[in-house]
Amino acid sequence: MLSIESCRFHALSDGKLRLTLDVEALLKKAGYGVYKHATVELCHWTRRALTEKRHCYKVKFYTAPFGGSHRCVEFSPVGMICHNKCIYCWRVTDTYDYFIPEKNEVLEPEELVQGILKERRRLLSGYFGHRKCSREKVLEALEPTHWAISLSGEPTLYPKLPELILYLRTLPNTRSIFLVTNGRCPDMLEKLDHEDALPTQLYLSLTAPNEELYYKIHRPVLEAKNAWKIFNKSLELLSTLRTRTVIRLTLIKNINTDDKYIKEFAELVRKANPHFIEIKSYMSLGYSLHYLSRENMMRHEEVKEWSRRFLREVNKDFKHFEYMDEQLDSRIVVLRSIKRKIDRYIKEVKPRVEN
Repeated sequence: MLSIESCRFHALSDGKLRLTLDVEALLKKAGYGVYKHATVELCHWTRRALTEKRHCYKVKFYTAPFGGSHRCVEFSPVGMICHNKCIYCWRVTDTYDYFIPEKNEVLEPEELVQGILKERRRLLSGYFGHRKCSREKVLEALEPTHWAISLSGEPTLYPKLPELILYLRTLPNTRSIFLVTNGRCPDMLEKLDHEDALPTQLYLSLTAPNEELYYKIHRPVLEAKNAWKIFNKSLELLSTLRTRTVIRLTLIKNINTDDKYIKEFAELVRKANPHFIEIKSYMSLGYSLHYLSRENMMRHEEVKEWSRRFLREVNKDFKHFEYMDEQLDSRIVVLRSIKRKIDRYIKEVKPRVEN
């Protein structure tokens, strides 16, 4: 059960988990929508898609969201809860709460989704009448095709995650579901697989090449002693999962970008054997500014050069990966597997992937 005394941002109301009114007000002031313990946001690219017809790199790389970035719902089923206290996290507060919610304390998926959709409609309402945004675009945005389960908290801590993904699949406009995880819940990843509830594309965040840097960058709180071991279990699991998989490798200049780390990163990536590797720069946002600065951001050309050196190393004994694409605005380069090559463009919400 949740220990109320140990939490800054959460409380129980009639036995159900919710964010406190104070933190709800703080998040709404920062541009979030909040429904009980879930959070939703109109990301940078959703807003640009509405007003400038510019789209997130995922549209270019994978055709997701189908129809454009304004049709994406970025949300967290359990906002402000995590295992780690990462130095590069763009959270709006100095910390999160660190606990594992009980199944009987959280919302059912249908109520959660309908609640965040109502909040998202509130956030979108200001775009009706916007001089740079057509009414048609806003109406399209109200019928999302893509669900990005990744925002202000670790989604694999939501104990009804399999049911949530299965519910999202049933919605009439759903074309893709992405899940981003820190790799601290391998048991949940196995559960998603066993219950045939894997997302369309599963992301595993990789920022540390070794145990020493893992503790420096991620600063684990929950199960801290075994955090590196648990993370490696998720890496090993990735190659067995029957869906599209991505390693998202975040580069923090002067922290994890030294050439001496490239070999260790390559070993970890070969262990995970993903379909894609997204190599991107840390972005100087939110509370990460208390630990890092703009000097820790990589220029796009630096990301490209690091990716070239990484590609040489990861392919040293056998050609595992090749260059696929890049996007300057997001300071990102994407590589793809040669051995496990699949169509980069998403055709169905539940992909047919062979191990």
